[in-house]
Amino acid sequence: MKKGIHPKYVECTVVCGCGNTWETRSTVPKIAVEICSACHPFYTGTQKFVDT
Repeated sequence: MKKGIHPKYVECTVVCGCGNTWETRSTVPKIAVEICSACHPFYTGTQKFVDT
C-alpha cells in the first residue's frame, strides 16, 4: 500500500437520536444516526403490522 494516501482510522463515537451512544472505529470521529437497535420497533418488540 502507498504511504500517505489512506485516511486515518480513529476511535469513533456513534450517537443515536434516542440518546444511545457506543464506540467503534471509523475514518470520522463522530457519527449521528436517527435510529438504532435500542429504539427501532423491530428490535424492541413494539413493531405493529398494518394490513390494508
